[in-house]
This record gives sequence, C-alpha cells and structure tokens, in this order.
Amino acid sequence: MPTYNEADNLPAVLEALFALPLPALRVLVVDDNSPDGTGDLAERLAREEYGPERLSVLRRPGKQGLGRAYVHGITHALEHGADFVVQMDADLSHPPEAVPQMLGTLLSTEADVVIGSRYATGGKLAENWAPHRKALSAWANFYVRVLLHLRIRDVTAGFKIWRRETLRAIDVAGVASNGYSFQVEMNYRAVRLGLKIVEVPIRFEERHDGQSKMSLGVQLESALMPFRLRRLAGRLGAPPRE
Repeated sequence: MPTYNEADNLPAVLEALFALPLPALRVLVVDDNSPDGTGDLAERLAREEYGPERLSVLRRPGKQGLGRAYVHGITHALEHGADFVVQMDADLSHPPEAVPQMLGTLLSTEADVVIGSRYATGGKLAENWAPHRKALSAWANFYVRVLLHLRIRDVTAGFKIWRRETLRAIDVAGVASNGYSFQVEMNYRAVRLGLKIVEVPIRFEERHDGQSKMSLGVQLESALMPFRLRRLAGRLGAPPRE
C-alpha cells in the first residue's frame, strides 16, 4: 500500500486486512514522508499492534509518485519472498474483504493477475462519487482501451493481485510510469506477454478521509502514456492476442 497523508484511513484499512481469514497475509506500507505522520503511525502500529513480522514500513524521503512507490514496494515484497502481491489503496476505496475472493480466483482460474474491477459485470462505483469523476474515469478507460487495443474492462484499476512469477516476467523495475499510468503500463506489459488476466467485480468506494492525489501533472502523464507504450511495443513482448 503506497501512502501519502493517509493517517486517518490507515488504522481502519489495516484492521480490516488483518481480520481476513488469511493467516499468511503480510502488509507493506510504502510512505513518501507524509506530512501528516502516516509513516510514523505505520511504524508505531507495527511495533505495538501487529508486530513487524506482519506489518512492514518502507520509508521514502519525499513524494516521488505513485508508480515509483509501487515499483519500490513490489520489488521489496519479491525480495522478501512474497508468493502473491496485492496492490491496493490505503483510503478504503478498495474493499479489503475482496482480497480472499481475488486470491481464490487467481488460483482457481490459473490466472497470472486478477483485477478488482469497477467495470466488469456486477462491478459498481460509489453513488457519492462526483459526476465529473465518474465521467473522467469512464473516458480514461475507453481512451486507453482503444489506443492500446486492450480488452480489459477496467484498465486503470489499482486493485490487483499478482503471482510472483508474473511480476518477474513483467520486469517491474523497468516500468517507466510514475503516476496513475503505472496501472496501464503494468496491464499493457502483461497483455504483450500473453499473460492471463481475469477481472472480478468490486464496489469501488469514495475515499473515507483526505484528498485525492490526482493532480493535473498526473492526468497529463496518464494521457500521454498510451502513445509512449505504443512506441515501446516491440520491446515489451509479443503483440496482444485478438
């Protein structure tokens, strides 16, 4: 879980995750030196509540972008022996209770990655999401799917579970995206390699507290990334399967 100013949400999402029937679950918080003390809070919870064997904290010197946080976090998880890696937000927009189902789907379908999807059949968006945000999300998905010829319904989703072998094949360290376009690049790399992607429907909630990190710069990067990926297509494996 990458975090930046999520002190109000972190205790609740950790409580929900550790209540799941997954005794081998470990959580890694990657904090970008949050001014609100999220990193300090995570370390205190690791010491006093959950233990460092269940909750780890990776501190970074400053805000360096969501994509870099995921690259550092996933690399750390793989180096420390993770067999499966879940990526999710810390703001409770991604339902923790969906993790066991996503893991079960990954195993039963022999998928390489399972996406918690807002746009798969049965998926839902929070009713209190602003209309302009719903429109932007829908347009971004349509835009990316058309440009990159992807059949994924929720191509910008940030709630996923990956197999260790899949992440190794994708070469996470080589991912160039910095912001939310990280999600698109990871999907595109998986598709180019012919990996199996399965979507399961989730209900996507509005964040509980705090502010969205979707800045103008992040939006511009996300808009330009599909063109960059098309130029790099030859280096990313075989073309997408029709």
